Amino acid sequence: MIVGIDLGTTNSAIARWGDGAPELIPNSLGDFLTPSAVSLTDDGDVLVGMAARDRQSVYPDRTATAFKRLIGTQKPILFGTTRFTAEELSALVLKSLKADAERHCGEAVTSAVITVPAYFSDRQRKATRRAGELAGLQVERLVNEPTAAALAYGIADREDRDPFLVFDLGGGTFDVSIVEIFDGVIEVRASAGDNRLGGEDFNEVIAGIAKERLRLPLGTAQAKLREQVRAAAERTRRALSEADSATFDIVWQDELLSTEITAEQFEAAAAPLLDRLREPVLRAMRDSKLHADAMSEIVLVGGATRMPIVRKAVTRMFARFPNATVHPDHAIALGAGVQAGLRERRADLAEIRLTDVCPFSLGVDVMARDASGAAHGGLFQPILERNTVLPASRVHRFVTAHAQQKKVEFGIYQGEARTVAANIQLGSVEIAVPPRAAGEIAIDCRFTYDVSGLLEVDVTVPATGEKRLVVINDGDGLDAAEAEERRAALAALKIHPRDQAANQALIARAERCFESFVGERRALAGQLLAHFEGVLATQDPRAIAEAMALVTDQLDAIEGERYL
Repeated sequence: MIVGIDLGTTNSAIARWGDGAPELIPNSLGDFLTPSAVSLTDDGDVLVGMAARDRQSVYPDRTATAFKRLIGTQKPILFGTTRFTAEELSALVLKSLKADAERHCGEAVTSAVITVPAYFSDRQRKATRRAGELAGLQVERLVNEPTAAALAYGIADREDRDPFLVFDLGGGTFDVSIVEIFDGVIEVRASAGDNRLGGEDFNEVIAGIAKERLRLPLGTAQAKLREQVRAAAERTRRALSEADSATFDIVWQDELLSTEITAEQFEAAAAPLLDRLREPVLRAMRDSKLHADAMSEIVLVGGATRMPIVRKAVTRMFARFPNATVHPDHAIALGAGVQAGLRERRADLAEIRLTDVCPFSLGVDVMARDASGAAHGGLFQPILERNTVLPASRVHRFVTAHAQQKKVEFGIYQGEARTVAANIQLGSVEIAVPPRAAGEIAIDCRFTYDVSGLLEVDVTVPATGEKRLVVINDGDGLDAAEAEERRAALAALKIHPRDQAANQALIARAERCFESFVGERRALAGQLLAHFEGVLATQDPRAIAEAMALVTDQLDAIEGERYL
């Protein structure tokens, strides 16, 4: 059985595809949400879920939560003298969810689709996949959380929907995706996010208010007090979702400490966090070239969107009320359940297809010369820009930088920074070139990437025919046969748009029009030809399709006047 898992910062959930719809699977307590918490007892027993979270305020040195924020790093999490990594703790949560599903469904769980924040890096995604493997699961695919939420939202009635924005604020991360649904295709147009912004940060705001008012000694030696304050802050934040004020209270050293916090005070203190919600939204809209008024709906997902201050911020941002009909805590798991059904090739999902985008730009390191001729190395040249719809293949031509250069080495990077030192290196590729004058030898570097995570980098020297192919990532959960099938499909993408038959035919038609007419119609044909060739150079399928429709209509008009 293949299941879908929402591995969350605060809570996790598991689902499967049932009788025509995704179904949440309850844990041993009958709850659909399992706290992402792990605790170690004095006897060495491991507790996961609610039992672990309930121990946090009493045994803070043997309990961990919110460790998802550390996944992909080697930062140790200490339980006394026992060391864990974030992916090992995540594996324990996944293993618990797997056991719950097997107990509830009465069959073995062998594989899973696991959701990740849209803005997780390659390193964080690989760590999540390793966590699944440590839990005894074959990870079929990693799905971006807002994409999963869009699946849950779009699968309900399977109707076409104009672009809508998924606003996903969870316990530890914030994601935005712009999604469109047409003819059974759920297409992600753009994603953006902040991996260090979530409900936990709003808890810290309330804890800060209480600390200042109650003069709490929250030093490093006060671990138990810190955990009590954290728990009380979370209770207060949740209470403020239902009322205009709430009481923060804890018992410390046999004394009741309490203070009342109003929603207005909370909103004022949280203003810097609310401001941070704006930039990822703007980035997603810029990348998709869609304005706020083009969004048919703003769909709220994630438990932290229950906060009235967040809903007010979204309402102000878009000048309209958001859609809160999707269950904020369940949507991502339900979407993962839909994806699990797709992986199982369920007949009732046969007409559904899902596209996604590159969360980060992918490219290589290059050298450039300034106006004085001085060389500057270590600069990032994107080849696949962020939010390119997948699968995709793009090529960029480079030339040698030095005279008599005998080889070229490309470092392969993921990120958005101008310098590669601030991005993440994924690998490298080296190729021999004939020694010639600087700039005389060209090298074509092609990136080909699909939704499974399979990334191929092809480097070719046209002058010699020399080629190198590097597979940076073998793909998420693909066996050898599937990987080969994926690579065969990607091979079909490695044709430059200008060489594709339909595009060549349109260019030939425009050239014929230029030759056949004079005056204004000849000039227009020339303009259309230059425009279309320019769009082909971008290698952007959506832009090329739009340009093809425009040029075809204009050529129809040019040739429409009859003389016989």
